Amino acid sequence: MDDAAYRPGTWTPQGEEAGKPTEDALIAACSNVYDPEIPVNIYELGLIYAIDINDDNTVKVEMTLTAPGCPSAQELPDQVRDSILAVPGVAGCDVEVVWDPPWDPSRMTEDARLALNMF
Repeated sequence: MDDAAYRPGTWTPQGEEAGKPTEDALIAACSNVYDPEIPVNIYELGLIYAIDINDDNTVKVEMTLTAPGCPSAQELPDQVRDSILAVPGVAGCDVEVVWDPPWDPSRMTEDARLALNMF
């Protein structure tokens, strides 16, 4: 057991409290980013394909856009990076826009489909 995390009679959970960002915190950060043309956050839209937390607390995000000609193509990755960097414990963030597999509406959560009347 890690002595820094254990004190007799107490338990300190691992994760943000121990200085390492959690996947839930990173998902919440991505959920604060909205495509300006769609009133649903990009996580619920299914635009975030992967979130990897490295041993050095840097984060790599793979995301896509709804279409290659998306007018927000420049700003959305920057907004994701800024949101991730605001999470306690994150040492750096790299956001990569990928096109394979292509995005389609089946990647949206049920809540997103309901919000957009796409059910």
